[in-house]
Amino acid sequence: MGINQGPISLDQKYTQQSGHVFLTGIQALVRLPMAQIRRDRAAGLNTAGFVTGYRGSPLGGYDQQLFAARKHLEQYNIKFQPGVNEDLAATAVWGSQQLNLSPGARHEGVVSIWYGKGPGVDRCGDVFRHGNAAGSAKNGGVLCLAGDDHGAKSSTVPHQSDHAFISALMPYLYPSSVHEMIEMGMLGIAMSRYSGCWVGMKVITETVETTAEIDLTDEMKPFIIPADFEMPPGGLNLRWPDDRYDQDRRLQDYKGFAAVAFARANKVNRITMDSPNARYGIMASGKSYEDIRQALRELGVTPEVAAKIGLRLYKIGMPWPLEPQGVREFAVGLEEIFIIEERREIVENQVKQELFNWRDDVRPRIIGKMDDHDKRFLPFAEELSVASLASSLTERLLRLNLNPEIAAMLRAKADWFNGRQATQMQAVAPVTRTPYFCSGCPHNTSTRVPDGSRAFAGIGCHFMALWMDRNTETFTHMGGEGVPWVGVAPFTDEKHVFANLGDGTYFHSGSLAIRQAIASKANITYKILYNDATAMTGGQHVDGELSPQQITFQLHSEGIRDIYLVSENPDAYPASDIAPGTKTAHRDELDAVMKTLRQVEGASAIVFVQTCAAEKRRRRKRGTLEDPPRRVMINPAVCEGCGDCSVQSNCISVEPLETEMGRKRTINQSSCNKDYSCLKGFCPSFVTVDGGKLRRRAPAGLGDIGDLPEPASRPSLDQPYNVAVGGVGGTGVLTIGALLGMAAHIDGKASMILDMSGLAQKGGAVLSHVRLSEHPADVTCSRIVTGTADLVIAADEVVAVAKETITLCESDRTFGVINTHLIPIADFIMNRDFNFQSRKVNSVLETALRKDSSFFDFTRPAEVLLGDSIATNMMMMGYAYQKGLLPLSAKSIEQAIEVNGVAVKMNTQAFQLGRLAAADPARLAAMMKSQDETVAPKTLDAMSLDEIIAHRSALLTDYQDEKLAKRYRDLVTQVRNAAVNGGFGDELPRAVAINYAKLLTYKD
Repeated sequence: MGINQGPISLDQKYTQQSGHVFLTGIQALVRLPMAQIRRDRAAGLNTAGFVTGYRGSPLGGYDQQLFAARKHLEQYNIKFQPGVNEDLAATAVWGSQQLNLSPGARHEGVVSIWYGKGPGVDRCGDVFRHGNAAGSAKNGGVLCLAGDDHGAKSSTVPHQSDHAFISALMPYLYPSSVHEMIEMGMLGIAMSRYSGCWVGMKVITETVETTAEIDLTDEMKPFIIPADFEMPPGGLNLRWPDDRYDQDRRLQDYKGFAAVAFARANKVNRITMDSPNARYGIMASGKSYEDIRQALRELGVTPEVAAKIGLRLYKIGMPWPLEPQGVREFAVGLEEIFIIEERREIVENQVKQELFNWRDDVRPRIIGKMDDHDKRFLPFAEELSVASLASSLTERLLRLNLNPEIAAMLRAKADWFNGRQATQMQAVAPVTRTPYFCSGCPHNTSTRVPDGSRAFAGIGCHFMALWMDRNTETFTHMGGEGVPWVGVAPFTDEKHVFANLGDGTYFHSGSLAIRQAIASKANITYKILYNDATAMTGGQHVDGELSPQQITFQLHSEGIRDIYLVSENPDAYPASDIAPGTKTAHRDELDAVMKTLRQVEGASAIVFVQTCAAEKRRRRKRGTLEDPPRRVMINPAVCEGCGDCSVQSNCISVEPLETEMGRKRTINQSSCNKDYSCLKGFCPSFVTVDGGKLRRRAPAGLGDIGDLPEPASRPSLDQPYNVAVGGVGGTGVLTIGALLGMAAHIDGKASMILDMSGLAQKGGAVLSHVRLSEHPADVTCSRIVTGTADLVIAADEVVAVAKETITLCESDRTFGVINTHLIPIADFIMNRDFNFQSRKVNSVLETALRKDSSFFDFTRPAEVLLGDSIATNMMMMGYAYQKGLLPLSAKSIEQAIEVNGVAVKMNTQAFQLGRLAAADPARLAAMMKSQDETVAPKTLDAMSLDEIIAHRSALLTDYQDEKLAKRYRDLVTQVRNAAVNGGFGDELPRAVAINYAKLLTYKD
C-alpha cells in the first residue's frame, strides 16, 4: 500500500488533515469536534465546541483522551466539561444550544457532544425529551453518543439504547466501524442543525475500542441539503419564547421527516452490493453489517458468486427513523429480505410496515428475529457472530434454487462453522481468570461485614465483592445503592443491613439514595468508600470537589447522627474538620465500628477513607505521594503454607511459591502496593524491612547481541492475517496490539485491532484481536472469526485456554507462542491448596494449536536480563517475529516502539532478546547464566519418592542429627514396604514421607 513516507508521531491523529491516520475509535471521537470546527471555519462560521457526559464502558476512556488532547481542543475553542452525572451533562448541552439568547455571545453557535454508557442514556430520558423538543441551534447541533454493551461484557445488564432514542423521538445513527465515526458524527451534527433534532449515535466496543488506519480524504466533503423537503415558516431550530404545543407540533409534524429527508439526500442508507437479477436481499446496520460482509467472505461468496445467487446488500446508517424510499427501491424484485440486528428488532418492524401495502405477488418475505412461519430465527439475547450469521444465511439461501456447485460450497462451509460452534459451546477452560481487587485495594478491608450481617452491592469496583466470601448479595443500578432495603425492611424480621457506596457514585447520584433511606427510617449503615479515584473506568477523580470531611458534613446535614470516619490515619481528621459528633477510628477497628452501628435505629454511615491502590501506585511513580519505606517479605523456611496471610489480606500479591518442601507463600514485590494487611496474621515467617530498597537487578549489557538473521520467510498478506494477543490486565498486553498496528501503519499495510478488556484492569483476562492486511478493504470486521487465528501470543496460559481465546484456534492453522510462567489467579486466595491444573491447561493448548507451537518461560529472561517482568510481552513479540510468524518488518516494529515513546530502550532490547530466544536459545541461556547462576529448586510435585526421602533426611540431619533422620527413614521404609506388599502405589508412602518430616521439624 505504501502510504506513509514521512515521520510519524502520536499527535498526527489530531493534527494531520489529509492522508491516513492511525487511531482508536475513542480518539476518532476526540478528533470529531475538531474536524467539525475546521469545517465551520472553512464555511466562514465562528463556532465553538462543548463536550460533556459521564464515563462508562465502552466510553470509559473518552474523558481521559479528551483531557490528554486538551492543547489540540483549545485551538478550536472546544470546552470539555465532564458532567456530575449523565442527565445534568445533557441539561448543560440543552443550555449550549441557547447561546443565541445570550446578549454577550462570542460565537455564532456551539457544537455539542454528549456521551454516556447505555444506562446513562436511560436516566437522561426526560432531558432528551425536553431538549429534543426545544431543538438545536441553527449553527450549533447536538450529537449524543450512546455507549452500548450488547453482551454485558462490562455492565450489570446488557443494554441497547435504540429504544430510548426512539422514545424521545431522536433520530440515531449507527457507524459500522471506526472508519465511519468521524464522517457519521459530522453528518449527525449537520442533520441536527438542519432538522432541529438532537441526533443520537450508537457506539459499541467493536467501534470505539478498535484501532485502525482511516482515510481523511472525505473528512471535509460537503453534505447535501434536501431539495424535496419544505421547511415550515420559522424553521425547526430552537427559539424563545416557544410554546410547548408549538414545540410538539414541530417535533411530530416536521423534525423527524426533515431528518429522514436529510438521510435520503446524503445516502445514509444505501445499496452496497447488487446483482443483475437480484432476488435475495440482506439488510444490516452497525456491527452486524461488517459481520455479514465477513460471513459472505468466509462462505466464499465473491462478487461473481453473489451475482449468480442474485444477492443485494443494504447498509443502514440510520436505523430510526428508517428512510422508506430507499427501502422500497432496495426491495424491488426480491423474494426474501434477511434483516440482521443484535438484540431487539428495530429495522425489521419498520420494513414490514413500509412494505405492508405491497401486493402479495411482489412483496418479499421478511426474515429476521422471526422467520416466515413466525418461528424464532435470529437470537434476541446473544451477540451475533460471523459464524452464527454464516450458518443462518446459508440456511435461508439453500431454500433457493441455487447452482449445485454453489449450494455444495455453502453447505460445506456452513457445516464447518456449525461444527466449530458446537465445539465452542462445549469448551470449558480447566481454570479461569476472574477479575479481582488489586493488590492493596481498600475494598479488601472495607467490604467486609461482621458475622451475622449482610451487605448490598452497587456500581463500582466493590461490585466484585459479590463473588467473594463477603456475605454481599444483590446490587442496584448506579445511584440506587441501599434503597432496595427500604422495600424489604417493613416486611422482614431482619433488623439491619449494610450498603456499599463508592465515592464516585455518591457524587454522581448516590447521595439521593441515602436521603431516601433516611426518609424511610430504615435501619441501614452506608459504607461510603472514599478511594479518591473512579478506579473502575481508569482512575479518574470525581468531577468536582469532594473530600471525606465534606461527606461527613453533608451526611450530618441530611440528618444522620451516627457517623464514623475510618481511615489508616485517624489523627489526620481532627474534630474541628469534620461534622459535629462524627467519630474517627483506625481501619483495623472497622469490625467493631460496624458491630456498633448495626445496633443503631435508622440510618448511619461509615466514611471509609483509603486511596485506591492503583492510584497510589501511579502517584508514587510520579513522586506526588510518599512511598512508604517498609517492605514485607516471607521467609520460606519458616512459612508452613497455611494461607492465613491471604485470608487476612485478601491480596493477590501473596503468591504461591512451589518448593521442595511443598507450597509456601511469597510476596510479589513488583505488584505489592504496601497495604500491609498481610501482617495481621502475626506470622513468624513474615519479615519487615524498614528503610531498605529492593536490589533491582540491573539490565544486562546487551550490546553484544549483534545482527540477528532475518526470518527465512514471513506470512503473506494475500489474505488477512489474524493475531490474538492475550494476557492479564495491567501488564502491557494491549500495548502489543497497538504496536503491531502502528508497525503495520509504518510498513504501509492496513490493520484493525479490537481490545476486549472488560474488567481486565482488575487482574482479569484481556484479549486483543489484531487483523493485518495489505489493503484496508480486506479487513472490515475487527473481531477474529472463530477458528481463523493464525497466531496466538499469550503471556498467560490461563487466558490462552479461556473460551474466548481457544475457540479462535484451529489445530492445523494456529501457531502458538505461549508463556509458561505461572501467574496466580484469584481462586488461590480463597483456596490455599488450589490446583492450577497445569497439565490440563497444557493438554488443551497442545490439542488446539499447531504441533510446532512454542512454549517457553519468557518471564524469567525478562526479569534476569532486563530487570522487569513487564518486558515479557515484548520478548514474545520478538520471538514470534524471528519465527517468521509476523508479516511485518523488524524496522517498523522498532520504529513503532520509538513512536510509542514508553521505555523505548528496554522495549527495543526485549524485542531483540525475543528474537535471540528463537534464533539462538543456547546463547540466551548462556547470557542468563552469566547474570544469575542460581538454579531453581525442584518443586515437590516434580520429586520422586526417593528424592523426597533423600532431601528430608538431609534436612533432618541439619535440623537435629543423623539419629532423627534415621528415625524418619525407618518409618517411611516400613510404610513403603507395607504398600508394596499390599499391592498399593506410592501415594501413601509419599504422604508419610512429606508429612512425617514436617512433624519432626515442627516450628512453634
